[in-house]
Formats: sequence, structure tokens, C-alpha cells
Amino acid sequence: MSAHDVQRPMSSHKAAGLKGEALVPGDKSVSHRSLILGAMAVGETRVTGLLEGEDVLGTAQAMRALGADITRSEDGMWSIHGVGIGGFREPDDVVDCGNAGTGVRLIMGAAATTPISVTFTGDASLRKRPMGRVSDPLALFGAEFNGRSGGRLPLTMTGASNPVPVRYVSPVPSAQVKSAVLLAGLNAPGETVLIEAEATRDHSERMLRGFGATVSTELTGEGHVITLTGQPELRPQTIAVPRDPSSAAFPVVAALLSEGSDVIVPGIGLNPTRAGLFQTLKDMGADLTYENMREEGGEPVADLHARFGPLKGIEVPPERAASMIDEYPILSVLAATAEGTTIMRGVKELRVKESDRIDAMARGLEACGVQIEEDEDTFIVHGRGADGVPGGATCATHLDHRIAMSFLCLGMASQKPVTIDDANAILTSFPIFEDLMTGLGAKFQRIPA
Repeated sequence: MSAHDVQRPMSSHKAAGLKGEALVPGDKSVSHRSLILGAMAVGETRVTGLLEGEDVLGTAQAMRALGADITRSEDGMWSIHGVGIGGFREPDDVVDCGNAGTGVRLIMGAAATTPISVTFTGDASLRKRPMGRVSDPLALFGAEFNGRSGGRLPLTMTGASNPVPVRYVSPVPSAQVKSAVLLAGLNAPGETVLIEAEATRDHSERMLRGFGATVSTELTGEGHVITLTGQPELRPQTIAVPRDPSSAAFPVVAALLSEGSDVIVPGIGLNPTRAGLFQTLKDMGADLTYENMREEGGEPVADLHARFGPLKGIEVPPERAASMIDEYPILSVLAATAEGTTIMRGVKELRVKESDRIDAMARGLEACGVQIEEDEDTFIVHGRGADGVPGGATCATHLDHRIAMSFLCLGMASQKPVTIDDANAILTSFPIFEDLMTGLGAKFQRIPA
């Protein structure tokens, strides 16, 4: 029995105010892509600041299984000796991606135009998530897929032996779909084109250019048109991974809702396609400032300074959803403490994440005394304001790290402690979360299972 087979309940108690500096881990999206593109380059790519959570470590292991030589030095430097585009070998065993939806979908794309067979699986949560959104466009290149109903894992992919370039209009605003298509296009002749109605996070395009690929982006009447020229030779890079804005969301929001808090989160990546939450917080009246603005590795970076203060509910512009899709759970926690109603529209993508995040947050918030409304694409939270959130409930995490961390943050401002049924999932993306937050002044308590 693994440690993850045993639930690890945890409770969060009202905090007197968080103080200090929060050194959050490296950006998960950039970390996944650094390993994958490093494995597809010729020569040695060196990476510092890599997020060493279970999701990213799983991607490193998958790249090793596909033939890349990947090592980590004692000082935290990762070295990736790539095999070149089209150079992946067939793995000796099943590739287990754990809980990493980004990892498995990007790896599928990277391997889809190489004539090898790869069987993918994952944990119970990942095996429930739809893969058809990626396997459908990858099949257009010539890849074949055999899996469970709905295209779910376990799934075996046989890469295209004679790949053809693809022009694909993405039906969903998903950086994972876009990235999988672009990675597959690397080993296809000619130009691969991906069209999306609204812009999604552009880490793949930025990093592909850094590795030497030709990628253009154009806004047309069709939408955002991304064109990649296939069969380049990727050049190895030296990459400094910025700190993860999705991880920064938790200490930032915790500071905004805990009376007396004053927290700095340094070195956060502020890619415009990822920074929607921070603009939303400012719209709610948050005392949040950017300091020491700079650029690192082609990505805008700043130190975030968050202080407690009064907040008001707002209607979040639906066109902002793609730039903050992972942050709606923690935003709904802050909305529960604000004055007035917060309306979140265009969020149906939340229903096919590690869990149905709208349902998970709605049920937990209701149990803690917060009134909510929801439909397939909308989530409305009626803030408790000066009355305060009663709390006192045990909330189900559904093996979802963001649900777990969000409810622990809620407990910091609730009248009674908030308990989560299992904190294990947090290790997938933010392994230092407990130590970092308690170091700032959070009061977490582990509960014997």
C-alpha cells in the first residue's frame, strides 16, 4: 500500500494574520514543457527552478522512458540530453502519468508523430478525465488510439509513421490541446495550424521559439491562428523557471482574507495569459501591488505584495476565464469572504479538471455556510462579508490538489475550522504548501486517519 492509499485529513484554523515572504515553487506549465522540449532537442538543456512535484517528476520519468537522459544535480540543476525530433524510442513499460493532465496530454502530442506505441495510464482521478479532446486532433496527423470508452486512460497510442501537417480549429479553450497539436506538428512536414477562438496560455509558443522553432501568431476573423513550421532542429537551452502564479494564488488570497496579513511572494511569472486572477483581485479591491517588474527567460516576472483589506463581489469577465481557469476554486473562497455577490461565467472547463471543480467547491462552500448558485457554465458565490463564513465542515477534495488547498485557505478566515478529507493530492503540484503556509502563520492540524 502506498502512502497515497491512506487518506491524510487536515484541518485549518482561523489565522491571526500572515506575515513574511512566500517562496512558491517553479511554474508547473513551464516545468513540464522544459522537460519535453529538452528531450526533443539535440544536445544538453539545463533547467533551474524546476517544480519538483509529483506531476513534473512523472513527466521527467516519461521522457526517460522515451529515451532522453535526464539527471538532477545536488544544487537543483536538471540536465536533459535530448534525442531530437522523431528520436523517441518505444518505452519498455506503461507510462504512468499519475495525476498530471498536462503531462499526459503534452507527452501524447510529442510522441504522436513518431512511429512507436506507448500505453498511458494514471491515478484514479486522471483515468476519469477525457482524452478525446487531444486524441481526436492527434489522430488527424495519423496517430492511432485504443482506450476505454470516451477515450479515457489506460490508452495505447501508436504514432504516425508518415505524419501529415494539420489545420485544426480547437472546440475548447485549452492550452493543453493547443500544445499537444503544436508538439505533434514538430515532426510533421509543412505547416501545422491551430486556431482558437480565445487566447490561452502561450508558454508553448514562447518556449518553442526559444528552442529554435518557427511559430507565428496572428489574430484574424477566425480567431487566434498559431502556425508552426515542422521538422526544425531544436537547439538546447538554459532555462530558469519562474515561480508558479497558480501556486502563488494560495498565499496571496490567504493574505487578502486573513485580517492583519502582509505577505510578499517574490519572482512570480506574470505571463499575460496566466495573470487573470491578479487583475480580478484588484477589481475586487484587493491591496495587491507588483514590485520589481522584470523579464526572466522571456517571461514577465514581478514580486507580489498582498495585504489584508475589504473586498467586494464582482462579475468576472467571461473572456478572462482562459487566463485564470485553475484559479477559480481559490477565487470562490475569497468571494465567500467578500461583501456582495461574485459571478463567474464561462467556466465549464472547470468541470473536466482533476475533479468537477464547480461541484466540489459548491458543495464544500455550502457545507461551510456559504450560499452558491451554479449551472453548467456559471458559478455564483454570495459573499458573507462582515457576517463571516461559519465554517465547521469537512470538505471532500476528490483527489484534487487545488480543491484541497482552497478549503485550507478558507479555514484561515472561518469562524470554525475547516477540514479536508485528504491532503495527499497537494503533493502533486505544491509539495511545500504546508510548510510554506505554516511558516507565514497559518494554523493547520493533521488529523489521524
